[in-house]
Amino acid sequence: MNIAPEVGAGEALRQLARRFAAAGLASPDLDARLMVLAATGLSHAALIAAPQTVVAGERLRDLEAMAERRLARQPVSRILGKREFYGREFALSDNTLDPRPDTETLIDHVLGWAKATGRSQAPLRVLDLGTGSGILVLTLLAELPLATGIGSDISSGALNQARANAGMLGISERVEWREAGWCRGLDGRFDVIVSNPPYIPSDDLPGLEPEVRLSDPPVALDGGADGLEAYRVIARDVLPLLAEDGLLGLEVGAGQSEDVQNIFCAAGLRLHPLSGGTHRDLAGRVRVVSFSAAR
Repeated sequence: MNIAPEVGAGEALRQLARRFAAAGLASPDLDARLMVLAATGLSHAALIAAPQTVVAGERLRDLEAMAERRLARQPVSRILGKREFYGREFALSDNTLDPRPDTETLIDHVLGWAKATGRSQAPLRVLDLGTGSGILVLTLLAELPLATGIGSDISSGALNQARANAGMLGISERVEWREAGWCRGLDGRFDVIVSNPPYIPSDDLPGLEPEVRLSDPPVALDGGADGLEAYRVIARDVLPLLAEDGLLGLEVGAGQSEDVQNIFCAAGLRLHPLSGGTHRDLAGRVRVVSFSAAR
C-alpha cells in the first residue's frame, strides 16, 4: 500500500514505518524517519514541531521511490548516498564499502593512543590501507589537526569518492591518494597505519544480509578461504612502513583476533604494549588489534 496522497509528514512517517515493520526490516521507525526527512528537507526538530507539513507532488514521489528501494533491501545509506561516521557525513558510491558503526572502535583506539602518548597535536603521518570512501584517514585527520595522511586503494572509483569526501571536509591539502594494492609502492615511515580489510570468508558471502551482499562491492568483503588473506598480505610488507614508536591498528572480524595476532607477530611485529593490543566494541567483541614494531 502506498503512502496516502497529500498526507502530513508525521502520518507519512507512521505509514512508512508500518510498511517496513510488516516487511521485517530491522529498524523500521528509524529508516522511515530518515527517508521522510530526506524527501521533505525537514530537520528532526521541524518534523517534531510541524508534523502536519504536507508531503505531496515530487516530494511524495521521491519518498515512495526511496521506500521501494528499501523494501528491496537496499540499505538506507545507499538510498540517501551518505553515511554518518564519527559525527561527520561521508558520501558513498557503488565502489565503496558502507561504513559500519563498529569501525568507529578503530578511531577510538588510535585517538586513545595519541592522547596517551601526548601526540594529539603532533604532526603525525597516517596511512590508511584499503581506504575506500576515506573514512578512516579523513576522520583521523579531522580529529588530529596537525596530521597528514595517505589513503591507498586498488579501486580508482573508491579513490574518487575519497577525494570528494576530503573536499567536503575541507582537508584535501593534508591527504594524498595512491591507487595501489595494500602496501605496494609506498615508502617512508608512518606514525599511524590503519586498515579495515576484507575479512569475511568466501563461503560465508552468500549468507550475508541482503543489505550487505547486494550493495557492498565484493572486493571489500571477500577475505579469502579463511577470511585472513588480506592480513597476510599486509603483514608481509608493513613493517618497513611503521615508525619505531608508531601504531598499526586493524579491524578484525568476530573470532579472528588470535589468528591476526599470530600472523603479525610471526612477521616481526608485537602487540602494542600501551594499548594492550586489543580494543572491544560496544557488544564486547574484540574489534581492533594493534601492533608496534618489534625493534
